[in-house]
Amino acid sequence: MDLIILNDGIYHLIPVTKKLLDGIVLTSNADCFNVCEILRLKLSTYMDAPFNLHIMNDGSGDFFGCMCR
Repeated sequence: MDLIILNDGIYHLIPVTKKLLDGIVLTSNADCFNVCEILRLKLSTYMDAPFNLHIMNDGSGDFFGCMCR
């Protein structure tokens, strides 16, 4: 699974590591999209109108989504 981050008009694939999943406990059979949603909530902050996007808390860009493999 990779995170898709938009930074300066270029999309970057960031591999999900155990460090990113630190502190997350999955109690059911979560699929890739559920884990993506959890990571989005943990790693980004929503910016309302007029931007309507999720900005990464570490300043690395905008959270765009996940690529499930």
